[in-house]
Amino acid sequence: MKNIKTSVGVIPTQVKKEEVEEVEEEYTQMENEMYFFLEKYPEYRISAVGRWLENSKGEVVGDADTYFLHITSGQRCESVRECLSGWSEQSERAEEIWETLCRRIEELDGLEQIICDEESFEV
Repeated sequence: MKNIKTSVGVIPTQVKKEEVEEVEEEYTQMENEMYFFLEKYPEYRISAVGRWLENSKGEVVGDADTYFLHITSGQRCESVRECLSGWSEQSERAEEIWETLCRRIEELDGLEQIICDEESFEV
């Protein structure tokens, strides 16, 4: 037998194998219902709801779902003005108070955080 030399070129490649540990994390559904009011007229209130998920460390996962509740039907409303649709007050003064309340809520910075954290909020 004759020895034949052959050379084989090897191109080293690095394959990174990542170990993925599947951890099933439990989330807790959180909800806060609160209301906005004016100092002089606390009987004029607009309710809002915040819902979000928290992990086991108490950290918020994803975005919060915030919305307002219609003042007569309690239906979900995406904007504060929608809370008054289909309904009107008897007096002009009461209309002005509702308008002021809506405008002040719309002007708030950090509205989503307020809805998720507070029980009530004076505007």
